[in-house]
Amino acid sequence: MSKSMVLIRPLALLCLLLPLMIRTGHAAPPNIVLLLSDDMAWTDYGFMGHPDIQTPNLDKLAAEGVVFPRGYVPTGLCRPALATLLTGHYASTHGVTGNDPSPKYAAKDSDLFNQRRAKLISYLQRFETLPQALGKAGYLSHQSGKLWEGSYQYAGFTHGMTQGFPNKGGRHGDVGLKIGREGIQPVDDFLDIAVQEEKPFFLWYAPFLPHAPHNPPQRLLDKYKNGRPLTVAKYYAMCEWFDETAGQVMDSLKSRGLDENTLVVYLTDNGWIQDPEKSGYAPRSKQTPYEGGVRTPIIYWMPGKIQPSRRSELATSLDIVPTMLAAAGATAPADLPGLNLMPNLTNGTPIARDTIFGESFAHDIADIENPQASLLYRWCIEGKWKLLLTYDGEVNRYKSTHPRTEKGPQLFDLNADPTELVNLAKDHPEVVKRLAQKINDWYPVTERKTVLVP
Repeated sequence: MSKSMVLIRPLALLCLLLPLMIRTGHAAPPNIVLLLSDDMAWTDYGFMGHPDIQTPNLDKLAAEGVVFPRGYVPTGLCRPALATLLTGHYASTHGVTGNDPSPKYAAKDSDLFNQRRAKLISYLQRFETLPQALGKAGYLSHQSGKLWEGSYQYAGFTHGMTQGFPNKGGRHGDVGLKIGREGIQPVDDFLDIAVQEEKPFFLWYAPFLPHAPHNPPQRLLDKYKNGRPLTVAKYYAMCEWFDETAGQVMDSLKSRGLDENTLVVYLTDNGWIQDPEKSGYAPRSKQTPYEGGVRTPIIYWMPGKIQPSRRSELATSLDIVPTMLAAAGATAPADLPGLNLMPNLTNGTPIARDTIFGESFAHDIADIENPQASLLYRWCIEGKWKLLLTYDGEVNRYKSTHPRTEKGPQLFDLNADPTELVNLAKDHPEVVKRLAQKINDWYPVTERKTVLVP
């Protein structure tokens, strides 16, 4: 290939961006990409030290960006976690606390059940969503993968795949769930549109991976079958499959010359610990407030703007909306609980926060107008300490996931005990008292009960 041919793509990109730069008097706003895996443990990456699972593309992002190994989502269940990424708010604020209205009070697919589903989706209209806010700043946006809250247009995206309830198959994301598993052509088509229209873009890439069904390509499964239970081998292969597709997205950006002015953020929606005996998840995993349910590494990648580092501070998915809006020069709502991390990411300054919070609700929403009806846990992390408080909200299904056999406070030293095996609440009552007060100051609960004495 001649030197002139090598220069064509960067020169073409400059020709596209130069008019915008001249009109505004500023550098072109960055493109923004969200890479979101689905049901993946915080340990299951090469860059997090897993001895077997291969994630070379995410490893590269981590090496070239800022990685927070101590990242968290405030709720360990996909629908509320996704709604938090759309709105920037806790589930107790945005109102989508579980995945479905409880079938205990309205039969599945009955008129009443569907009315309640529609009302849950309508809660999105109480907020300016991330793609809507970016749209005001001139961004195109594309949704692919998981989306529970209606169609991509309803959620504020200009382009996308998911048709949304009440269309058939709209519960998880319908047509959007083809992304990754069946290639990324819709993403490529959108990138071509953004380049042609000379506009910055936001890409929501949230494939149904490594989420069940665990049916990886045979070539990947063969890599992990040796000496492992088949359920574990399939899950490991699914993790690498997600990584492959994330690499395809990054390659698509690079091939169009878009990677030099793009902020990429990676996390998973909630945790997962594979049960070796069956296809489901193990205890203290998905849905739960334990590390296996809510912890995720969070990566911020932006070449030339964010210097690579591995940071020890606590990070939360609540920070992602204000950080993305700040990167775009867009106006963020004043009431967002998360932090704009752009100054910390670009300057390397410490994050001015010592505590993060989370909450867990039942999968089945007992009362869609009252989040406390299904409240099961609240928690906070301060330094090495994690305090978990148990509440008496209604579970309905998934009782085995939330046995709540320990009624009193659970205090863990995450540095010494990252798998939360030893409850230290009786040994440190002063820490329990102090952190319980922090939780109450963050979000007072008036209807549910908890036990505060170890």
